[in-house]
Amino acid sequence: MLTKDLLRVSRRGGGYQPRFADLGSESLAARVLGTYQGHVGKPRESVQGALTDLERESEDFKLVRGFAALVERDATFETRADVDPERARRAAFRAAEDVGVVTEGERETALAQAADRLDTDADALDRSLYADRESRQVLVAVDARWTPEELVAQYNLSLAQTALFDATEVRVRTSDPRGLVSAVKRLGLLYEIVKTDDGREVVLTGPDALFRATRRYGTQFARVLRAVVDADEWQLDATIDDRGTERRLALSSDDPLRAPGVEPVTDVSYDSGVEREFAAAFESLDLDWTLVREPDVLDAGDRVMIPDFAFEYDHADFEVLFEIMGFWTPEYVEKKLEQLDAVDEELLVAVDESLGAGEDIELRDHRAIPYTGSVRVKDVVQELRAYEDDLVDAAAASLPDELRPDADVVTLSTLADEHGVSEDAVEQVECPEHRQVGRTLVRPRVLDALADDLDAGMAFSDAEDVLDEYGISDASAVLAELGYRVAWEGLGGGALRER
Repeated sequence: MLTKDLLRVSRRGGGYQPRFADLGSESLAARVLGTYQGHVGKPRESVQGALTDLERESEDFKLVRGFAALVERDATFETRADVDPERARRAAFRAAEDVGVVTEGERETALAQAADRLDTDADALDRSLYADRESRQVLVAVDARWTPEELVAQYNLSLAQTALFDATEVRVRTSDPRGLVSAVKRLGLLYEIVKTDDGREVVLTGPDALFRATRRYGTQFARVLRAVVDADEWQLDATIDDRGTERRLALSSDDPLRAPGVEPVTDVSYDSGVEREFAAAFESLDLDWTLVREPDVLDAGDRVMIPDFAFEYDHADFEVLFEIMGFWTPEYVEKKLEQLDAVDEELLVAVDESLGAGEDIELRDHRAIPYTGSVRVKDVVQELRAYEDDLVDAAAASLPDELRPDADVVTLSTLADEHGVSEDAVEQVECPEHRQVGRTLVRPRVLDALADDLDAGMAFSDAEDVLDEYGISDASAVLAELGYRVAWEGLGGGALRER
């Protein structure tokens, strides 16, 4: 974005149209780039002087300043001084008090005395006195990211972003709605997707519509324009609050707007820290649910929505959608509740307690999980367990009354995979030819054989080798079943002892 004072718009006919730079502006962009590159090693005041001359020659000084503002972001200025400026000033002022400076000669005398104290010469001290002022700082490098053509493109994009900073509402139609919504959610913007006669329209709440405007939201809002212009075809209509006057801004893929290829939108992985924290905590658990980010579009009456997450059950074609209601305006909460009225899917909604919308969500037959600050994974897992109990019962009912595995030793996990159900479902079915030991099914004759092969006093490592021959990996459970425990002897290993 550019600063507001560099905004160039036309208000003709009640509109609010950015005055974009055209291809003819590339030569001016090249001159601005050249001004910076040609002044490396010179003070900022020299750079500014050259830019001022360029402004006088140009038809629009704001265009020059706009180009310069973008190039300056890639320019590095440093304070260059023989003596630290603050130290030089302290020494010079102290000497001036001693001398009583009034005339130029007295000033030179004070500088000479101060220079002697700092072991330098008077000229070096004089040059250092105010070297840290912004105008005296030296341009040491210009690492420009853009060619003149790219600088024009970045200027036009930045100009449009600045114009949208005062938007109350923005409506976008795009040939890539999925990509746009993905960017919108990652940037944490307030939005809804509305059905139209010829497709869908993404409606964004603008920075100027928030009850508490924030610089961060405005900056994130401006960045979404990059995702808009990346589509092959798009149209954007915005309502602008122009110092109390409502104006319309209309842009489309016919305008000279494109992303130069830097500062990607997708560096923001989640809408908020709340979502990021929840996802990390949930994925660290060993559950029978897979967390999916941004599942498919969900029909919600005359609108559509994309929930934040979906929980897909690993052992059946079943999912639970998950929405987090956090930083929203009261109007946006009302719209979201209207959407929930039309949703006929299994949906969990984590709702910030400050919104006071929990009861309204429950009335719509969705499960509300209140939270403050962060969503507790324990609360979400508890809700998923309720679904899981029903799924396990249904899976167990689909299995035979009895299971008779061919193998003498088989884990519940292996048996569950063979039947495409969860381990919990397998546990509910009788296995008359096996005994369950821990998470393993073992034929009794194998346990009898192991009882003969194992003895008290045997090294635990030797016992593990015996168990491994029978295909048993859960050593502790089987040893306990046979009446043994492991007595550990420092770092030297352990031995079997009778329980």
